Amino acid sequence: MKHTASSYVKLSLASLLVLASCCLCAWRLMKIQVVESERYSIQHVTTQKYAQTIQATRGEIVDSEGTPIIENKVGYDVIIEPDTFPEDNAKGNQILLSIADILQKHQVQWSSSLPISQTKPYTFTGDDDAVAELKENLKLNVYATAENCMDKLVADYDISDSYSQEEQRILAGIRYEMQLRSFSLSNRFLLAEDVPLETVTELKERGITLSGMDITEEAVRSVAQGNVVPHEIGTVGPIYATEYEELKSKGYNLDDVVGKSGIEQAMESELRGTDGIKTITVENGKVVSSDITKPVQSGHTVQLTVNSKFQGKLQEILDSFIGNFDSLRDDRTESLGEVSCGALVVLDAKDGGVLGMATAPTYDLGEYKTNYEEILNAENSPLFDRAAYGLYRPGSTFKTITATAGMNEGIINGNSTYYCGQTYEFHDHTYSCTGYHGDIALTRALQVSCNIFFYKLSEKLTIDGITKYARLFGLGQATGLETGDAAGHLSDQETFAEMGEDWTVGQVLQSAIGQGEWAVTPLQMANVACTIANNGVRYQPHLVDSIWDYNHENCVEEIDPVVAGEIKPTSDEVFQYVESGMIAASTNNFPTQYSLQNLGFDVAIKTGTPQVDGRVQDSFFIGYAPAENPEIAFAGVIEGGEYSKYMIRSIIQAYQQCVKGENVAIDNFVTTTATTTSASSASTTTVTTASQHS
Repeated sequence: MKHTASSYVKLSLASLLVLASCCLCAWRLMKIQVVESERYSIQHVTTQKYAQTIQATRGEIVDSEGTPIIENKVGYDVIIEPDTFPEDNAKGNQILLSIADILQKHQVQWSSSLPISQTKPYTFTGDDDAVAELKENLKLNVYATAENCMDKLVADYDISDSYSQEEQRILAGIRYEMQLRSFSLSNRFLLAEDVPLETVTELKERGITLSGMDITEEAVRSVAQGNVVPHEIGTVGPIYATEYEELKSKGYNLDDVVGKSGIEQAMESELRGTDGIKTITVENGKVVSSDITKPVQSGHTVQLTVNSKFQGKLQEILDSFIGNFDSLRDDRTESLGEVSCGALVVLDAKDGGVLGMATAPTYDLGEYKTNYEEILNAENSPLFDRAAYGLYRPGSTFKTITATAGMNEGIINGNSTYYCGQTYEFHDHTYSCTGYHGDIALTRALQVSCNIFFYKLSEKLTIDGITKYARLFGLGQATGLETGDAAGHLSDQETFAEMGEDWTVGQVLQSAIGQGEWAVTPLQMANVACTIANNGVRYQPHLVDSIWDYNHENCVEEIDPVVAGEIKPTSDEVFQYVESGMIAASTNNFPTQYSLQNLGFDVAIKTGTPQVDGRVQDSFFIGYAPAENPEIAFAGVIEGGEYSKYMIRSIIQAYQQCVKGENVAIDNFVTTTATTTSASSASTTTVTTASQHS
């Protein structure tokens, strides 16, 4: 092939251009790799920050003297930390299974709410809502079976076929719980709580091979005194899906606990505290720092008005009275059936603070979690709070309200008399009294509980006058107690209409003596006594005395008494005569050992034995002491019994001993054999029908 000189020149130029181009590329590559390597790498760093919540320690609940009722003890929790837990499912499964093996060996339970049976053939075990939530979370249709759900979990989390069926079910349960609790860099996972020390020791020994596992010291909720007003203390529990949307807006996380009932729920905002924040910084997929950016603030301690020692004595008095009722029977009470239920309430007469509330049967809050089914199904429903939610007819205790109404409306004065001939004709119907009292005035009428005096007074008061004062005393409405209570209802035309019963003029008479269709709680009637003791000032009963910092060193807030209403007396005589009648009633038919005459001061009481549907009668009392300068107001009821007033002396002595610290012996009921049981929730105890004695 011939090549001319010009062709060689062209070839040489082309070669030079190619060579120059290669040199330029090499120089640029060198510059990128060597000269600009630092700037280049900086431009491609991916930085992400994650905020992880640090849960605040929940505040404690203490009694009036600062003695813990609900406290926190140091416990060990097994945590899965998202920043060190393997992203690879297979490696993560190995770690989770190793942890579960150790927990299982020590018989420690872990978090798992997967609603699927433990063994094949798999079936659904949860309620419909839990099963529906499972299918939705796994993105399966509504017709998916339990087997379909397990297969999906096995596939989603790469659970190996080499694992046994039991191991697969364990991993599926833990993985699903992690999904429910939104396990992520923003949210660590609580696998097991309050783990025994020997288990912690073994886990720590294996810690180097269990990436992501951490043992943390946490404040574990503990019941210090499970027998102190358990119905009012309440419980805490996990946040359910139905609650989360609302609670999420208030800063709650899925793995938080929240008050479910009682003081735990009512004082949630104070007990909860403020969560802290740990900020995790991740660069190019690796955690480079983990810092506390918001410190945690523990919850406040709530101090109650309840005195633990006094509460314990109240429960003993009530249980012992019930347990020994058979020894108190006489010819008149042989027709009464078995006595097993009742309630006592004692208020601070100066401000309405609850000093004690006893219910029989009752339960121990410390056993609530472990023996719930047994308590739930126990006889006579111990979970039912008879003191605040039991609805009863007040019987003759209501005559104090009728008396106040008559005096304050000017219908009668202290010397006004009505004639009692033991029977009374009204609209072609004969009404009776338990005695023949002749001309009788208010003080004596209250002492002997003369029905006819109050029948005749009710004619002039009318049902409107009677219910007006019932409302002023707080009946037919909730008292406002922090933990809630039943409103009950009045005995008027409206109530009869709602019950589908006919209203007759005779019901005015029955309502005036606490029969008719009244429905009141022992708490309401203790507050009636408290209102009389305060000459018409009605305080709102309350359980919370004050709010303190977590360590119970500095008071954050003192709870001021709330005046819920007032009956303004038209003269000084109004409550003087009512009180005189109640003091006189304290001298009625008391055996020496239960007498109220030698306490060193007067006691004002009123008793009643309302007749009810389903049992012959109940036994009710209200009162306050000392009458001259009231310190406590009280009420009590025994379902289907009599002589409940015999407990009053012991109640007063228990107050003197436990609250005032006086060297006073408690004369009766507290050393005999008691009959306390466990419990179930229940419906209200309604009471019904006609005339009575007291």
